[in-house]
Amino acid sequence: MKVAVVTGAGKGLGREIARGLSAKGFAVLATDLDEGAARATAEAIGDGAWSMRQDVRDPSSHHEVARAAAERGSLALWVNNAGVLHTGHAWDHDDELVRHMIEVNVLGMIWGARAAVAAMRDGGGHLINIASLSSITPVPGLAVYGASKQAVLGFTISLAGDIKRAGLPIEVSAVCPDGIDTDMVSSQRGNEQAGLVFATSKLLNVEEVAGVVLDLVDRPKLAVSVPRSRAALAHVMRPFPEFSLKVLKPFLWFGERQRKKTNEES
Repeated sequence: MKVAVVTGAGKGLGREIARGLSAKGFAVLATDLDEGAARATAEAIGDGAWSMRQDVRDPSSHHEVARAAAERGSLALWVNNAGVLHTGHAWDHDDELVRHMIEVNVLGMIWGARAAVAAMRDGGGHLINIASLSSITPVPGLAVYGASKQAVLGFTISLAGDIKRAGLPIEVSAVCPDGIDTDMVSSQRGNEQAGLVFATSKLLNVEEVAGVVLDLVDRPKLAVSVPRSRAALAHVMRPFPEFSLKVLKPFLWFGERQRKKTNEES
């Protein structure tokens, strides 16, 4: 039996990824800090899915999850999805909030990757890290979050190089989506610094992004961005940071208008 681990699977994108992987024939281990939410995901999926409470900031938790997965079958896929988002000026965040974002988004991902590679190094497998479009473009209002997601992409690419050099039978991928219509994003509607999060006529839905993740299972790629049109613009701007900040001004204006509109409607 092929087993897949999905962290942060209690709701939103993580739950949708877990659902899709189950449909592909994986026995899914759904983990989340919210034990009840993880259990609800497993119960909603059925088909041998099960759950564990996990604080991804704890390195040992990932090894516990890997051992639990191995007890059910062959750990073939690990999706580092758990993440947190806070918007605002970097200097206005309190120290613990900054620490929390970095520990969940960066260290949580690294701890998960290390545990996954250790478990898959003999039998092979696939590691997928959920990054963000903010991994490749400036994101005023999300400096700490953007830094954490740039770390996810940078780590993923470098790890892939290490794995190839070591001759390990493991695929590594990063997914860089634009804003997704989830509770995590919706919670930022009242924040005046969150304009870039909403700088789109329509947020991505979880089914779209989960679909990209599921496609990677069949056709692995090192990094993919969603949607491609926004990603293309981000890549064009990337070598010119000062110019990029100027170009972002109309996006900030549009995003702030969208944020206020959705905030009033909610």
